[in-house]
Amino acid sequence: MAPFGRLYSYPNSYRVQRLHAIAAINGLTLEDAPDFQMGVTNRTPEFLAKFPLGKVPAFESGDGTFHLTEGQAIARYVAESGHGAGQLLGGDDPRTRALVEQWSCFAAQELESNITPLLVMCLYKLVPYDEARYAYHVGGFERAVKRLEVAVQGGRRKFLVGEQLTLADIMVAGVLQMASRLVLDKEMREQVPGVEAYLKGIMELPEMKPAFPPLELCEVRVKGQ
Repeated sequence: MAPFGRLYSYPNSYRVQRLHAIAAINGLTLEDAPDFQMGVTNRTPEFLAKFPLGKVPAFESGDGTFHLTEGQAIARYVAESGHGAGQLLGGDDPRTRALVEQWSCFAAQELESNITPLLVMCLYKLVPYDEARYAYHVGGFERAVKRLEVAVQGGRRKFLVGEQLTLADIMVAGVLQMASRLVLDKEMREQVPGVEAYLKGIMELPEMKPAFPPLELCEVRVKGQ
């Protein structure tokens, strides 16, 4: 049986890991494009014919007729395409579905928007380290996780929306597990103990464990030089 789709991205991308978790809940199979090289594969004429901006992650349907970029759009499409769509997207209630969408947007606009600059400066070293920019994005991320602390009620809530795993949790926890190795250090975790408990609980779920690496909690946040 052909896979539901193929994903193009660099290795160990949390965005791709989230997509695999979503697909598994939906009973779908996604394959990772073999031998993908960032900066090489995504600049070839063949790739650009399918994905004109050369961005990753990129999705190609199993039959090769549908192409999609932007991680949030791919996640939504995969979530809507299988038997677990009701669970993932919040069922039939418009308010519940809106809350799932709210937290999915929060993951992109409040968490990813601050983590990505830190990744490219401190981990991948694709741009020069800038102390002011570093402080700005650490502050933005800290503000976001404090908002999340309120949402999980100090750890009393296991899920962000309702009483089961939804797309909201996958999108948010997927970023947090990456951040826990980079900036969500002991000092910050002490301010948001509920977020730490929430993250540990989500990442231990059987739906999540196969898609993600073991959770690592840094003691001191990574800085550039």
